[in-house]
Amino acid sequence: MQVLARNLVRRVSRPQVIIRNAYSTQRVRDIGQPTPASHPHLMAEGEVTPGIRIDEYIARRKKLVELLPENSLAIISSAPVKMMTDVVPYTFRQEADYLYLTGCQQPGGVAVLSSDRGLCMFMPESTPNDVAWQGEVAGVDAASEVFKADEAYPLRQLPEILSDMIRHSSKVFHNVQTASQRYTNLDEFQKSTSLGKVKTLSSLTHELRLIKSPAELKLMRDSASIACQGLLKTMLHSKGFPDEGILSAQVEYECRIRGAQRMAFNPVVGGGSNASVIHYSRNDQRIRDGDLVLMDMGCELHGYVSDLTRTWPPCGKFSSLQEEIYDLILQTNKECIKQCKPGTTIRQLNTYSTELLCDGLMKMGILKSRRLYHQLNPTSIGHYLGMDVHDSSAVGYDRPLQPGYVITIEPGVYIPSSFDCPERFQGIGIRIEDEVLITETGYEVLTGSMPKEIKHIETLLNNHCHGNAAQSFANFSSQG
Repeated sequence: MQVLARNLVRRVSRPQVIIRNAYSTQRVRDIGQPTPASHPHLMAEGEVTPGIRIDEYIARRKKLVELLPENSLAIISSAPVKMMTDVVPYTFRQEADYLYLTGCQQPGGVAVLSSDRGLCMFMPESTPNDVAWQGEVAGVDAASEVFKADEAYPLRQLPEILSDMIRHSSKVFHNVQTASQRYTNLDEFQKSTSLGKVKTLSSLTHELRLIKSPAELKLMRDSASIACQGLLKTMLHSKGFPDEGILSAQVEYECRIRGAQRMAFNPVVGGGSNASVIHYSRNDQRIRDGDLVLMDMGCELHGYVSDLTRTWPPCGKFSSLQEEIYDLILQTNKECIKQCKPGTTIRQLNTYSTELLCDGLMKMGILKSRRLYHQLNPTSIGHYLGMDVHDSSAVGYDRPLQPGYVITIEPGVYIPSSFDCPERFQGIGIRIEDEVLITETGYEVLTGSMPKEIKHIETLLNNHCHGNAAQSFANFSSQG
């Protein structure tokens, strides 16, 4: 009987263990954003946002404290919720500095950083009605446990606690763009402002954000890869669907299904003369046969954006005139990328690109005087890239590039239909934009997988486009 009993125990106990592990009823706590427990497919243990660990956030805060003058305070407010109508909000995107320092992706909070108290987070308090309509949000517990704030308080305590902190500070730095009346209306803040003690925080945070960490570069490479794949699929789609709106929707779809949370900005899809409008955004015209289309797009992956432009003929063939101008832009793009290295500045790159473009445009007879060049290209050759499209905007273009900087190289020409040049050139817009990481020895093109050579583009459009796309668009057109 004892032997039988032991065997029964073995037979019964093993299934019980398996069942308990396989069918756990433990509830995963929702804090209003992904965590390793709620999104194990996205995040590993120790990560606050996908790909970035809590240690990196803590290190960022320490670096900012080191930049602050003695006995100073940094106030960083989350981005405000912007409303489309009285009850419909626009899609929320977190303010980059707040996300960079806290990892919190939600609205309503205010973070305060100082050398003596570390990170202090004031968090919103949800009512049952808020949760019913909007879902859970990170509160005081999440601030301490997930974001590792040194101190955490409900937002209602901000006036009393922050006023005292400001009162005992020599200087107060804050993000002017997202300043919240929750603290700007405080008497102590107003008093500090009148005494000239209030400064702009971006002059410090943008310095920190210039050099990307290995974790940030991983996300930027992935974001660039998604953008390249999305734009390539859209380019192949364009032969059968030469329509700005359809291509705009297509590129967003292609990016989103590859993991991007949103587009970095509303895609520019300019067909024909619309391409000569630098930030064209209507995207509501069909593209005429033989015209070029310029698409400037990028996507956002876990807080880091990409920015990429290609120009191509949906019909599958550049005309000789289009090819002549395109080749000038392409060679300028390639030559400027070769100049990317530590010590060079964006301003120097811009001067170099201006010389190349001016020479080429004058040889073609498009430009009669160098003084008129700005009418054909009023933009810089590029900008810093990171958490924002124009990242670290407080840093000027005379800053020598360093390893870890990511910039864009985007030469272009935008010839208005009214510009005084041979008529055949009027209304043409061409831009070729790549993302470039500055390395110890030179550069790495993060968007290098996206074709830009004329022969490669034409081969792709004529041999690899979607087989039934042309007939589908013909049906679409007849219904229009």
